[in-house]
Amino acid sequence: MNYWYLGAAGLSGLTVLAHVFGGGPEVHAPVLQSGLSDYFKAIFSVIWHAISAILIINSLVLLGAGLGRPRGEAGALIVGVQYFSFAVLFVFYGLSRLDNLSQMPQWAVFFAVPLLVFFGWRSGRRAVAAG
Repeated sequence: MNYWYLGAAGLSGLTVLAHVFGGGPEVHAPVLQSGLSDYFKAIFSVIWHAISAILIINSLVLLGAGLGRPRGEAGALIVGVQYFSFAVLFVFYGLSRLDNLSQMPQWAVFFAVPLLVFFGWRSGRRAVAAG
């Protein structure tokens, strides 16, 4: 059992809840009520729900890694890289379009999960070396 990966899974799971219950009313609902065309609203909904699916799947992958499932470490590393890329995007657009990081604080969790994954990977390497 790898508690770092389990911590990453828990944080990723909390991100799912924040996305659905916080972001839904704050971001998704207003877009659906906007004057955008039905086509763009449909595209936005697909993207919104695809992100929900990605967050859920990633949480399950991290949980599997934490429980020591086969190939779990590789999955955790892929999720870590993916979340890191999300963090970079939030920082880039927060700074370039909003001139701050406080309006889109999601970057923090998307940096924290890869950090936990890194510590999980490192602790797994140490366990193998101590073998």
